[in-house]
Amino acid sequence: MFIQTETTPNPEVLKFLPGREVMGEGTRDFRDAEAAVVSTLASEIFAIDGVTRVFFGPDFLTVGKAEGHDWSHLKAPILAAIMDHFTSGQPLFAGADDSAGGHDEGVYEGETAQIVAEIKDLLDTRIRPAVAQDGGDILFSRFDDKTGVVYLNMRGACSGCPSSSATLKAGVENMLKHYVPEVTAVEQTL
Repeated sequence: MFIQTETTPNPEVLKFLPGREVMGEGTRDFRDAEAAVVSTLASEIFAIDGVTRVFFGPDFLTVGKAEGHDWSHLKAPILAAIMDHFTSGQPLFAGADDSAGGHDEGVYEGETAQIVAEIKDLLDTRIRPAVAQDGGDILFSRFDDKTGVVYLNMRGACSGCPSSSATLKAGVENMLKHYVPEVTAVEQTL
């Protein structure tokens, strides 16, 4: 098994490509070791000193490191954990908790429901594929129809990335405002 690695725009996050499906569809973000107990792979990676975050994408995973830790020391044990997991044939999730994270499914009605559908469609077809190339994901959180503000959740390499605010404002906000005139601004949720 050959696992490729790629840098991401976030220097604290490295992207790992195992050459096979990880989540298939959807994504899953583990912000700490406690959240990772549902996944044997995520738990193994969190057991490595210096790992702060694990994110599963369709065919990749990203790992975040703590400041002061060096990728030259972390990369080999992370690669070993990924290889051991995929060669063992174990499922990605223990038990039935394999739910992929997706857009928030809040209830919107009438014209607002149509606006939210347009926003989600733009995110899924134009924005999320581009962001996945950098090892992250952007999910719809909510839309405030009174102010026109769209709230998005940045995950994986995008979460905490120094360039994420520029991506959000210059890229995502401009695109959403262009195609959906009701959008006045885009904000990040945590």
